[in-house]
Amino acid sequence: QVQLVESGGGLVQPGGSLRLSCAASGSIFSLYTMGWYRRAPGKQRELVAAISSGGSTNYADSVKDRFTISRDNAKNTVYLQMNNLKPEDTAVYYCNAKRFTNFWGQGTQVTVSS
Repeated sequence: QVQLVESGGGLVQPGGSLRLSCAASGSIFSLYTMGWYRRAPGKQRELVAAISSGGSTNYADSVKDRFTISRDNAKNTVYLQMNNLKPEDTAVYYCNAKRFTNFWGQGTQVTVSS
């Protein structure tokens, strides 16, 4: 079992930045692929970014060059640095841990609005 707790969401103006954090516990963090997903109102959940146990990353086209995912295995934490935020980035962001199965955090709200 893996427990995931997200933090760092909030209200930000367009063009602003936020950093999300996801603290993991309960298993060997370094073995898991970690990801950030989001669900906007009226839309399906989508992958935003992921980072493998080896450090390889992939991003949704809509966030490339604006968002950066990283992990600190010593702190059992994965981060999502979000820059140049747009109103369409408004969503609940979920942390995901995947190895043989998926584990999810409770989500954190990100609202981009002036």
